[in-house]
Amino acid sequence: MSGRLASAGLRWRLAGWFTLVTLLSTAIVFVAVYRGTGAQVRGQIDRELAGDSAELAHNLTTARAPTPHQLAAVANAYIRGQPFGASSTLLFALVAGAGTSTNQPEFFRSGQPDEEESAFEQRRENQLSAHLLSAPDGYRTLALPDVGDLRLLKRTLLLSRGLRVTVGAGEPLAPVRVAQRGVARTFLLAGVLALATALLASYLVGTRVSRPLRKMAAVATRVDAGDLHPRIRDVGRQGGEVKVLADAFNHMLDRLTAAFAGQREFVADASHELRTPLTVIRGQLEVLAAQPDPSREEVRRVEALVRAEIARMSRLVDDLLLLAKSEQTEFLREEPINLPQLVNELWQGTTVTASRRFELGEVPDGTLRADPDRLVQALRNLLANAIDHTAQGSGLVRLSGRALPGARVQLVVEDDGPGVPAGERERVFDRFHRTDAARDRASGGAGLGLAIVRAVALAHGGSVSAGVSPEGGARFVLELPGFSARSDTPRGSPRAAHADPPVTHAGQGAR
Repeated sequence: MSGRLASAGLRWRLAGWFTLVTLLSTAIVFVAVYRGTGAQVRGQIDRELAGDSAELAHNLTTARAPTPHQLAAVANAYIRGQPFGASSTLLFALVAGAGTSTNQPEFFRSGQPDEEESAFEQRRENQLSAHLLSAPDGYRTLALPDVGDLRLLKRTLLLSRGLRVTVGAGEPLAPVRVAQRGVARTFLLAGVLALATALLASYLVGTRVSRPLRKMAAVATRVDAGDLHPRIRDVGRQGGEVKVLADAFNHMLDRLTAAFAGQREFVADASHELRTPLTVIRGQLEVLAAQPDPSREEVRRVEALVRAEIARMSRLVDDLLLLAKSEQTEFLREEPINLPQLVNELWQGTTVTASRRFELGEVPDGTLRADPDRLVQALRNLLANAIDHTAQGSGLVRLSGRALPGARVQLVVEDDGPGVPAGERERVFDRFHRTDAARDRASGGAGLGLAIVRAVALAHGGSVSAGVSPEGGARFVLELPGFSARSDTPRGSPRAAHADPPVTHAGQGAR
């Protein structure tokens, strides 16, 4: 049955299992009630037999008959007043030396069969008579002809003057069968009605429960066909679990839609970024090839342009590969880092790349567990982004840090440039995103610098956010876990560094 239910629909599976559980529960209750009813009626019969035999024994005891025959006469007088039938009590008294007194003589008679009886029936009655007389004291259940099962209780009494008498009482068990048949009929009728009701109710419940699941299946079919627009609606009146499942399903579709859109945008932007230098290289080579005898200066000019564009494509490919690797487990190689030492070395290398007002603020003294190469790359991209968006000579670029509770640390890069608009502070970390679409790619980069910063932060279990600096420019906060301070007071002194060499790029600008 379970195999058939597995191949049926959800509604029929629910209905089938619910009906099966109802059937099993009804069967268990039926067996318990059926047996309990029989035991209760048998107990009542045993109590009646105990009372009847005790009353017979009391009459024989109080009669004080001096001889067995007189005792048998007392027994006959009492027993004959208690006729035996299909629903009455069998009584008998076996007085030693005086025979048996009973209200059912044919149970104790032996001899030739009556005219209505065959020799086989007479033999059977003789065997039952012997069994009645030879049965030990206590309760017994015997099968009697024309009566059925008989519940028997025998007791042996020692009276005064050495008289010995065995009294017995028996009652047919027909009431037990009648009561049990009544229970069976009642349960049969009630069970059929209960099963029909359970089947109908479970089917209706299964229909209601599976309705949102069927909607989800229909939506999933459309999604599998390539349509990401349908959503699951109108589940507010369903159970909490169904609503949670529907919301999670819709959220998953939203993420899939955004992911596919971002993937298409990423491919388009990457193609465009690569097409631009390739177009420049092809154009310059065509110009050079069109000249029958190009000068050395022209060749060197074209060579310089081609080298620059190749270097640009190499950086773009390296950044794309880095972003692709950021989702792999081997992206990071973490180790304990002396944070002030790493920041000082990075700062010394950055201040000679451009002419700006560089300020190094306080950096907490301690050890940070991180990948030093990835961390330097992220900070260098933030600093290069600040350099790209500040004025040469007078522009401010500041780096500082502070320890946070929970073994975390913040590294902050600020500038006094144009800043990041409030509506762009989340999207600025997307790949190929620029806050100023009019910026030429030669000065603005490919727009992957801040995307790399976010990838590095997330890989470390940290975060990065954009805000406003006190000077009105951009403020980028890189927060990382795994910091262990060596003291409560951060060490490092604000310092200024000015460099006269021309501006060079230490990373890809993103705004």
